[in-house]
Amino acid sequence: MSYATPPGWYPDTGAPGTERWWDGTAWTAHTRPLAAAPAVPEGFGPPSLPLPHQRGPHDGSGDGNRTKVLAITLSGVLVLGAAVTGAVLLGRDDSGTSATPTTTASAPAPVTTPTPTSTATASAEADPDEDPSVLVDQLNGVTLPVPTGWEKPDNTTEDVPIIRTEQSYDCPGGSSFCYHGTVTTHTAGGTESDPRALAEADIVTAADRAYEEDVLGRRIHGGITSHKVIKAQELSVAGRTGYLVRWRVTTGKGPGGYVQSLAIPSSVSTETPVIVRFAFDADVAGLPLSLMDTITRGIRPLGDSATSGGVGASIGP
Repeated sequence: MSYATPPGWYPDTGAPGTERWWDGTAWTAHTRPLAAAPAVPEGFGPPSLPLPHQRGPHDGSGDGNRTKVLAITLSGVLVLGAAVTGAVLLGRDDSGTSATPTTTASAPAPVTTPTPTSTATASAEADPDEDPSVLVDQLNGVTLPVPTGWEKPDNTTEDVPIIRTEQSYDCPGGSSFCYHGTVTTHTAGGTESDPRALAEADIVTAADRAYEEDVLGRRIHGGITSHKVIKAQELSVAGRTGYLVRWRVTTGKGPGGYVQSLAIPSSVSTETPVIVRFAFDADVAGLPLSLMDTITRGIRPLGDSATSGGVGASIGP
């Protein structure tokens, strides 16, 4: 009989002494000390691979290895003895007396410090993925600034570029982790290309994903009970004219929050629009609503580091 593994804390074989959170379908980035965890129910828990040092006692690494070591050691002794005997014989002249050794001092080899090539340096500087302060969306041809106190996780339940606040908390309406702030980028689907139409349609999805149900169908905030449009305007982002819609949502549990959908034409050759979704919890110290505008102003075409060009600047309601 097979069991579906429920969300919970399980031992992390890659980090002894810690546990990692299993959200029901995949591992998350959350860990905690092993001593703080309750016992894992019998019959549950995701499979884990044995660590390299956990090999069985009869895997062929015992007596056979000791025999090989002994043989190698004896061979080394014999070679050393032959070398000593040869040195003694060569050290005597024809009369049987020991020859005076001649010592020749050799100059130490010069120490050469490798000089980094310009190619390596240029390659390192040209890779924006290595910059922790920038989120790079290669597919859609845009970059986003990463605010202080935010992170770029490697693995998430949604396979899209994402930045989020570093500290998580228990969701008010379900057994999962929530973050006070998240920003994700998506390729717009369908045939619609008008930024306004895209933003007005996507804001519903953005609100549902953040505060109605997550990708696993869990009502992590008790669902949305109402919403209010607080901003809808055309603006220039990444050098191109886009459109954003921002809602204030009220939830069944917790303080609710703000969601925003921003649609802009892509800067890559396909011209497929890109959607940037924002979700900020309400009433969180250190997470002002103005940060949405700051991140929006910092969105740039891939490879553009200039500060001019109307990037993120409003061009009227």
